[in-house]
Amino acid sequence: MIGEIDVLGVFVPSVLVLMFIAYLVNLAIRTVLARVGFYRLVWHRSIFDLGIYVLVLGLVVIVSHRFKT
Repeated sequence: MIGEIDVLGVFVPSVLVLMFIAYLVNLAIRTVLARVGFYRLVWHRSIFDLGIYVLVLGLVVIVSHRFKT
């Protein structure tokens, strides 16, 4: 996971790319939860969204590490 990725001649940290992927997945999850009406059951939406983002980021890092080897 340590290293950089070349994006159009600009080296960006691999963690930044993984965070962006996790953000996109988290955005899709939040949209689905909002349409279903799940947020009516959640006490503090911002903290819940942060927790989901951390979980998704962890899963993205684990999956990327599995594909690397």
